[in-house]
Amino acid sequence: MDERRGRAWAICAVVAAALFWSSSYAVTKQVLADVGPLSIGAIRFTIAAGLLAVMVRVRRNPVARPEARQRRMIYLSGLLGITAYFVLENIGVELSTASDASLIVATYPLMTMLLELVIFRTRMPLPRVGGVLLATVGAFLVVRNGAEVGGGERWLGDVLLLFGGLVWAGYNVLAKYAGRGQDSVNLTYYQTVAGAAGFLLASCLEIGDWQSPGGTAWLLLAYLAVACSVGGFLLYNYGLRHMTSSVAVNILNLVPVFGVLGAVVINGETVRLPQAFGGAIIIAGVALGVVERRTAVEKPAIVEPVSAGERA
Repeated sequence: MDERRGRAWAICAVVAAALFWSSSYAVTKQVLADVGPLSIGAIRFTIAAGLLAVMVRVRRNPVARPEARQRRMIYLSGLLGITAYFVLENIGVELSTASDASLIVATYPLMTMLLELVIFRTRMPLPRVGGVLLATVGAFLVVRNGAEVGGGERWLGDVLLLFGGLVWAGYNVLAKYAGRGQDSVNLTYYQTVAGAAGFLLASCLEIGDWQSPGGTAWLLLAYLAVACSVGGFLLYNYGLRHMTSSVAVNILNLVPVFGVLGAVVINGETVRLPQAFGGAIIIAGVALGVVERRTAVEKPAIVEPVSAGERA
């Protein structure tokens, strides 16, 4: 019974993470009216790093600090999965739309699988190969729709979002091993510190456009930091400790569904039929891509912090 309850809590945690991350695209689109894409990342992750630092310091049972070599790997994963990824995401969302971003992000799990195939020479079952091809077709339809409706700027934004998926795949492969022996709070803290530092440097490129955000923008930035950065990562990392990575990734297929709804409700975006059709194909491809043959014993997943992420 305890195991069932623990699994149920883990599923709820990953679903909540998917909800937070999916809303980040629409919220970021709103903040971009007042703050540049690099400055958004700097503010968002600096606030998140501060909150996580307090959590690490006041916890009752502190976890041992990782050794220097492991710490460097964790910092590198933070620069890759936070700074590099969110630079591409924020600029992509600025040029494109929140609904496009929500649909394109559905291809990220399959990009991770393909990178693992190349690096670890893992065999891909036929359904997964079919899922990759199907999701690729869906992504093409979404990007083509963006080019037809929004022109070259939106097309460039969609392409940057796709490149963000490749960066995210690299982050997952690196973070799979970097976080061994660290709990979700410690791991998320060190990654966020590195990511915030990278963003602070990158935001200097926008120094000529800096201005004080309005009250609404500050509230939305606080939401991105607390709910999406801290809450989303902690919830996902908790859930991932109690289920296999394939199950967690499958649950994250809710991100594009929640994300499109958020783009419509928050930003008033209109989802055209070709865009919706491409999104449906992506989701079908991702669902097919995570099909696995059941084994006699299913090993627990190594911590693979995301997302969104899938992370957003």
